[in-house]
Order: sequence, then C-alpha cells, then structure tokens
Amino acid sequence: MTYEFDWSSIPGAVPFLIDGMVLTLKLLFLAMAIGIVWGTLLALARLSGVRLLSAAAGAYVNLFRSVPLILVIFWFYFLVPFFLKAITGDAGIAVGAFYSALVAFALFEAAYYCEIIRAGIQSVPRGQLAAAYATGMNYGQAMRLVILPQAFRNMLPLLLTQSIILFQDTSLVYVISLSDFLGAASKVGTRDGRLAEMYLFAAAVYFVMSFAASSLVRRLQTRFAT
Repeated sequence: MTYEFDWSSIPGAVPFLIDGMVLTLKLLFLAMAIGIVWGTLLALARLSGVRLLSAAAGAYVNLFRSVPLILVIFWFYFLVPFFLKAITGDAGIAVGAFYSALVAFALFEAAYYCEIIRAGIQSVPRGQLAAAYATGMNYGQAMRLVILPQAFRNMLPLLLTQSIILFQDTSLVYVISLSDFLGAASKVGTRDGRLAEMYLFAAAVYFVMSFAASSLVRRLQTRFAT
C-alpha cells in the first residue's frame, strides 16, 4: 500500500501558518538585534585589554558555544521562574514561553556574534586606532566613530549568515509549545492527519527563505570583495 499525498489542508491553514511565521520573524529580529548589541559589547570586552573583563567575556562565549541551544531554551523556560521565585518569594511570576525563548536565543547567539564582530574589528588596520587616539579620541569614541563603521562592512556577510542559522534554529521553540511556523504546521498536520505533507511544506518554506537570504549574502560578499 502506497502513501497518497493530499495537500488540501494547506490552503485552509494559510492564516494560521502566517501567524506562525509572524511569530518566527518577530523572534528572529528581536533576538538578532539584542544578540548583535550584546555581542558587540562582549567583543569590545574581549579586546579591551582589561584582563578580568576579557576573561569574563571569553568565559561567556566559551560557555554558550559549548552548550546545545535546546538546553539553553530549557534553562530559561524552566529555571528562570524558579530563580525569580527564590529571589522574590513570589510564586506567581510567569516569564512566558515567548520571552524565555527570546532571552535564550539572544544570549546564545550573542556568543557567536561576538566572535564575528571581534574578527571584524581585528580586520581593521591597527593604525586606524592609533590615528584615532592621535586626534584625542578615547577608546570608546575610537571604536564607535572609526573602527566599528569600517569593521561592519567586513563582518556584515557573516552576521547575516549567522542570522540565517538563527532563523532555522527558531523552529526549536516547539519544545516549549510555542506556535511558530513549524509549530503551526505541526498542529495543522496533526489535526488533519497530514503530518508528512505539512512537514514537507514547512521544509520547502524554510528552504526558500534561507536560500534567498543566502543568495543575498553571496551578492554582498561579491560586492564587498570588489
């Protein structure tokens, strides 16, 4: 007996799937923004020359790069409310699945963004920093006005590539029952008895969006190389 595919569930599920994609993209862009800001601060800390600060930032990066993302999601979903209860004594504090996932993704991705940004900063000739100091700038001003704008051009393709990985990783929120795009597809497939069709459709959507973003990254790399 051969399996007969039936795609009729997809048209009626489009509004639900769109809601799931909106949640996925909301999680992506918020986590990306927070992660890049926090990753920049970590990169500056690692390059600051202050031994304690550099060591702390390095330990943070090594920790999050050595732990599976799904475990980090579980940490923030289950442990943060526990610690808040221990600190405040209020058992009614609820962080919620979305914010737990957002914090987990932002802090996890910041470790990867940090290394990308650190490499971008180091790609700028050291003479640029010396020239900035010669004009009377301090370290913060030199980084903000001279080094980071130049480094951003070098690291943009890698930042976007890491963000594509983040987009794909958002599908892990199904473990805490968030109805992202994959979660929505799974629920529709379970309801209609068409899991194979819905998972194939979801895979196609992820592929198309990731491939389009990857093509943009390749174009940027070619443009910046010339």
